[in-house]
Order: sequence, then structure tokens, then C-alpha cells
Amino acid sequence: MQSLEIPVQLKELIQSAHHVRKMEKGSFLFQEGSVANELFIIQSGMIHVSKIVPDGRELTLRICSKGDLVGEVQLFSAETRYYLSGKVVESGEVAVILKEELEENLSRNHVLAMEYMKWMSTHYQKTQTKVRDLVLHGKKGALFSTLIRLTNSYGSHSPKGIVLDLPLTNQELANFCGTSREVVNRLLSDLRKGDIISVDKGIITIHDLDFLKREIDCENCTREICNID
Repeated sequence: MQSLEIPVQLKELIQSAHHVRKMEKGSFLFQEGSVANELFIIQSGMIHVSKIVPDGRELTLRICSKGDLVGEVQLFSAETRYYLSGKVVESGEVAVILKEELEENLSRNHVLAMEYMKWMSTHYQKTQTKVRDLVLHGKKGALFSTLIRLTNSYGSHSPKGIVLDLPLTNQELANFCGTSREVVNRLLSDLRKGDIISVDKGIITIHDLDFLKREIDCENCTREICNID
């Protein structure tokens, strides 16, 4: 799995964790619009970070697991709110970092502050490229882009192609694409007929990654940017 690793300096954040919290599958660690006074480092389990678009559909932006920092908030503001939601899809634990304590640490440690800014900037860049794919390439391009990103995060090579070591339902794939399950069903069926992919018990194997890249004029971004984490 290729994720955006937290720099050494930022690992000091773990040492500043206020406490550890258990999280149960199906619950929300944080929700869009609620007051944001905590950040979280995942110790175990898995979270989908998503946004509800105006028509009510869910747009999943990240899959986060052990070592990832989630619940990014606007710092040094009197009151901020989460602009995304974090839904627990696999039970586990998170280390809780209080916003005010993080602000104090960043104020004292300029090196840490710079690393945090760089790390956040990369996350924003990743989000922008995902939105770009949705806007420029439509529903088909959104699915193809999602599959490419999944290969960089969860892909393992086999004689048959690149196996995505993460079972996802068609509804979960649809959430990454900002579309309906029915649309994803049809697009996946077309890819199977063309022998671009195969699906076995929810596990997708990609046989022709170059085809997916050609179809969306892939810019071959680095794995740091082109992933699903």
C-alpha cells in the first residue's frame, strides 16, 4: 500500500496526542459541519473520508488507515467546522490531538509548522486532482481514475495483472466517482467484456492499466499524488 507517509517531524504529533478513542464500524469519527476541535491519527481500523454533494450523493475522497492523519481543520481560527466527514468502515482506535494543543506546538516549533504546511498542501493537491478528473472526464473517467489510484494504493502484481487487495462494493466505487451504483455496474461490465479487468468475489484485477490511462489522458502523476489515501 502506497500512502502519504507522515514526515519524521510530524510524528511528534503522536506524542502530543491527548488520549486514545475507540471507533466502531458504521459510526462517524467526525461529520461535515460539526465544530472541529480535534484531529486524529489512526492507530488501527479504516475510515472513508467523504463529502455530501448538493444533490445528496456521497463523494468519497480518501481511504485512511493506520498512520494516517484525518480530520484536517483550519488552524488559528476562533471556530472552525469540519468540511468533510469521516465514516468508520473498520473498527479500531485513533489517537486524538486537540486543535488548541496542535496550534501551540506549531507556534513553538517552526520546523514542525513547515512540515505540517507541506503535508497539508500535498493533501489539497491530491483532492484537487481527484475533483479535476471528475469534472474533465465525466463518469467513465472518474471510475478509470479511481481504479488507477487504487492500483497505486492497494495494487499487487500477479501473472494475470494488478490485483486490488481491497474488496470494494460497486456502491463504494460509485461513491468515489460521485455517481450511481447502476452507472458503475454498467461501466465495470463494459471493462470486463473488453478484458480490461476481471472481478472475483469482489476483488478486481486490472489486466490493461495502459488502456485506463489512455482513456483519461493520464498525466502520470507521482504515487504521492495519484493514490486513494
